[in-house]
Order: sequence, then C-alpha cells, then structure tokens
Amino acid sequence: MKATRFGRNAALAVIAAGALALTACGSDNATGTTGGTQSAAAGTKVTGTLTGIGASSTGAAMDAWKAGFASANQGATVQYSPDGSGAGRKAIIDGSAQFAGSDAYLKDDELEASKAKCGPEGAINIPVYISPIAVAFNIPDVKELKLDAATVAKIFRGQITNWNDPAIAALNSGVTLPDLKVTPVNRSDDSGTTSNFTDYLASAAPEVWADKAAGVWPASLKGENAKGTSGVVKTVTDTPGAVTYADDSAVSGKLGTASIKVGDEFVKISADAAAKAVEAGKPVDGRASNDVAIKLDRKTTASGAYPVVLVSYHVVCTTYETKAVADLVKAFETYVVSDEGQKTAADAAKSAPLSKTLQDKAKAAIETIKAKS
Repeated sequence: MKATRFGRNAALAVIAAGALALTACGSDNATGTTGGTQSAAAGTKVTGTLTGIGASSTGAAMDAWKAGFASANQGATVQYSPDGSGAGRKAIIDGSAQFAGSDAYLKDDELEASKAKCGPEGAINIPVYISPIAVAFNIPDVKELKLDAATVAKIFRGQITNWNDPAIAALNSGVTLPDLKVTPVNRSDDSGTTSNFTDYLASAAPEVWADKAAGVWPASLKGENAKGTSGVVKTVTDTPGAVTYADDSAVSGKLGTASIKVGDEFVKISADAAAKAVEAGKPVDGRASNDVAIKLDRKTTASGAYPVVLVSYHVVCTTYETKAVADLVKAFETYVVSDEGQKTAADAAKSAPLSKTLQDKAKAAIETIKAKS
C-alpha cells in the first residue's frame, strides 16, 4: 500500500498543542476498547488532543494508528505533522510537540537538551515501527536489480552515471540494462531515512562512502532532491532513470526495487528481512534502562537479513507537566506497540511488527512516563 501523506501545517499543530483540553475519566470505555488500549490508560478512558511532529516515512502507519486509537477512545485525537525526523526531535526538545516521530534515535547532545522540557531524565526513544528502506528506481521494463553496498554508494555519489555501467551489469547477468542516465534523488530535509541510509553506506561501503552518517544529505554531492518521503518517490516516478531511497511502504507503481547483497546472497526487500536485521542490533551504550534505542549492525551477514532498514521511534518525555497529558501519551503509545497497533501498521504500511522482546521493552518504558503534578 502506498503511504498516505497528510500535510498538516506544523504551526497549527503547535498552536493546537498550546490549547490542549486534556482530561482523563475513570469509567470503562463503552465503545469497546481493546484490552491493550485499556491497560495503556490504567483502566481508564482518555480524551483530549495529542500533538506529534516528525518522520514522514511512517505516514501510512500513523494514519492507521490515529484512526484505531480514536475509535477505541472517543474524544481522544492524535494530530501529526510529517515534517521530518529532525523537525520532530527539535519539537520534543523545545516543547512544541508532546511526542516526536523519528527514524533516528536522539543523539547524546539532543538527549541532554531534552531535559529542559522533559524533566531531569529527559526524553526516551520507544521503537514503534520497523521497515526496510527501498533503493527504488525508475528504469523502463526493469523492476528488479541486484546491488551490493559499494555499487549503491557509487550510484548515489555520482560515480556511476549510466544504468548499463559494467559494475551494475556484472551483478545482473541476464538483465537488459538500458543506455539511460542515472539521476540520484535525495531528501532535502533533515531526515531519519537519510540518517539510516547513509549509516548503511558508511558502514557497509566505507571505501566508497567517505562521509559520516547524517540526517542531512552531503552538500558536496550533486543530484536532484525533494522534501519528504512522498517528494522523493514522486520525483523518481516522474523521472526515467531516477533512483532514490525511501520507506518501502511508499514505493509502488512503475518503480522497481533492488535486492541487497548480504554475505554471499542477495536479499530481497521485505518486512521479514528487515526484522531479521533488527534482531542483530544491540542496545545503544550509555542509555537509561527505559530508553530502547537500538544500534543496528549494517554489516550483518545473517542469512535473510536486509540491512538497509530503519527503526522508527516515538520520542516521548519521561515527565510531562500534568497527569492528563502523561496519561494520554501513555495510552496512545501503548496502543501503538500493542499487538493490535502493530498489526494495524503492518497491514497499512508493510512494516514488520515488533518482536515480543522489543514489545515488552517498549511497554515497560512507556509505563515509566510520569507527571510533575
């Protein structure tokens, strides 16, 4: 399913955040709330408006989560502005959003800065969404390619300029490659997808990708750019020969995708393959026990693992100003990581559900959210 974009104005979201009317009542949810959602609110029904800003990659999943949560909690609304992961992290740090969507976990300096608005323990990262990043291309009559990390890096650095280049041909015996210019398309905004993609290239092809992993595309590299997941996908769809990196949920139509070489095999993009890559990850060093940030192993040789993967987080405060806000955040996030919430996202966005281990860690982290008063 193609990701749905919902271009909500961030300024309106911030204004709405300042005008919250949040309440929590003690009655059971008469509308048939699932057990997972009721437990999220400690047996109570929540109402009010929750404001988030962040990653555009999770657009289809966010639409599904918003609808499911509102259905289970009539009177509760989630509004989300998909302005990019960087914008989301800035918003949780400056207090203009109550949660951020980010395809990259908070850096150490961001974590420290979050303490001003989120209490002495700052903000925490809760994994909510696992999805492969597609290397998606528009080559007439070609829907599948095999690529290794070095070749992908050369394509996006402009070192491979034509689709019938010998380096691509050597990996794709039997495929008729056209004499067509390669047009790389990158994200113009501060993007968690970019951060994950460049992390893969820097780790798996360091001899080619000289730049460090970052959410902002290297300014020294030429090519086209567009804002947001939908922006790069549209540009590639409209441009024969173009290639980009994007959440797989947004890739459809005429675009083809690449299988990525892992060890001695080429792994086709899929949610299951992305989940296998995440299983090879480890907790980020130096983080609190309730912070579930994951350091991915981009050089994994695990059979069937697709390493060009993102883990999208909801970044939330450990401490909110009021109990009403804290209860609403806890209720929504517990729904998101529940079996129902994860299935809803998988159905809408081709994402991989969190493993039971990650689910349990996420739920435990959510339960530590508290209020000042």
